[in-house]
Amino acid sequence: MEQTTGTQRADGPGQEADQAGARPVLFCCTHSTGEAATSLALAGELARRGVPDLVFAADENLRGPVEELADRSAVEFVSLGPVNPALALTMIDDATYARIHQRSRVRGLRARARQLFDVDHLVQRYQALDEVVERVRPALMVINRFATHALQVALTRGIPYVITAPCLLSSLIEHDLPRGFPPPSSGLPLRRTWRQELERIWFTVGTGTVFLDRAVLRSAVRLHRRMGELGIDPRTLRAAVHNAGARSVLLFSVPGVDYPLAAPERVRMVGALVPPDRHDERDAEVTEWLDAHPSVVYTAFGSITRMTPDQVGSVVDLARRLGDDHGLLWVLHRDQQRFLPADLPPNLKVVPWVHSQLGVLEHPHVRVFFTHGGSNSVHESLYFGVPVLVRPTNVDQYDHAVRAVDTGIGLAVERPDRIDVEDTHDRLLQLLHEPGFADRAREIGRVQRSAGGLRVAGDAVLTELREASVPTHSA
Repeated sequence: MEQTTGTQRADGPGQEADQAGARPVLFCCTHSTGEAATSLALAGELARRGVPDLVFAADENLRGPVEELADRSAVEFVSLGPVNPALALTMIDDATYARIHQRSRVRGLRARARQLFDVDHLVQRYQALDEVVERVRPALMVINRFATHALQVALTRGIPYVITAPCLLSSLIEHDLPRGFPPPSSGLPLRRTWRQELERIWFTVGTGTVFLDRAVLRSAVRLHRRMGELGIDPRTLRAAVHNAGARSVLLFSVPGVDYPLAAPERVRMVGALVPPDRHDERDAEVTEWLDAHPSVVYTAFGSITRMTPDQVGSVVDLARRLGDDHGLLWVLHRDQQRFLPADLPPNLKVVPWVHSQLGVLEHPHVRVFFTHGGSNSVHESLYFGVPVLVRPTNVDQYDHAVRAVDTGIGLAVERPDRIDVEDTHDRLLQLLHEPGFADRAREIGRVQRSAGGLRVAGDAVLTELREASVPTHSA
């Protein structure tokens, strides 16, 4: 049975009452904090507007962040259960992590498919969410594109839904890309050498035959059998079916970040979701340090990355190479700080977490973001006109790396599997001293602000809510 919190809502002036009534909006996403970030931002925007009957169904780890969204209205949290440690990249064992993050992208994606294909978990999440839908009776569902269980529930029950997509346009429409376009997650450029073209062919064949892997094939057969027993159309597993069934798709990107592509009619490109209040008092010490350093390289590799002792030592050496002219603010997980040497250079500040990455990127002294290349991180950095140095380790991060180079918004390291101090230092100096990178990043920032971001995304959800007819729920 699901557990809920935050059921009381605070009425007050400014509530968008015309969207009220018994017409709940149900937000759904995965356990991933990166994927959840945009869902939380959008739910928080509607709470600030006073939209009533907001419900958020997700894994238990998101209870706290959802409860913090309460503003003019509250957001009810419904737990679908604890995070499955076998699926969460932050919780898997080191051997599985290494297989997923190996240098071969094809083998890494196959390892990821084997890890993700947990039939019992997918069925349990589907059934748990189906019970929530039966109780809540949402007029509209707002679903992260990776929350397959939620998309299946919406399609099976005929509930209108909006997809939220924190990714590149090419990742969203991967099954409808023009001939010759680099396949998503390949990290290949649009214009390729003959060697890169061979890589494209190998990558396409390798990823296209992932279901020939015996473990994946067994899981797929079992999943289809279970869906048949539950009366679920197996076609609801397909991303193309998800996109086609959505009333609209909110894509948190803008033209100019990806290679040129025509967006489908129902796709709305709104850019990064940046709330009006971007500063967190818990980051006061970080802000004070930024104030004292006129030129800063902000370094953060996401919540998933596991740094080796050699990689940690390389970043420390990088800070020493930068010297007094440039500070380096580094977000390094607490459990990996044991690899730090005792004598840190004075221009290096290491913290286990920042509560508002947006507040850091907005600081005028932050001049470059050394990042893993996650979609949220890249778009947020560009929103504030900060060029990026990308060190990708998984899936779409490789695509952001090659596009950063080709679009002029940043550079990428030569060897992502290790941190070459000399190479990284040279690229950082290039970003710091050549104004073209910052100029191009600021240009993309202006495009994002014009796209409307959080304001336009909130308006789009409320428009769909007004237009959605009361759904007929099947038993």
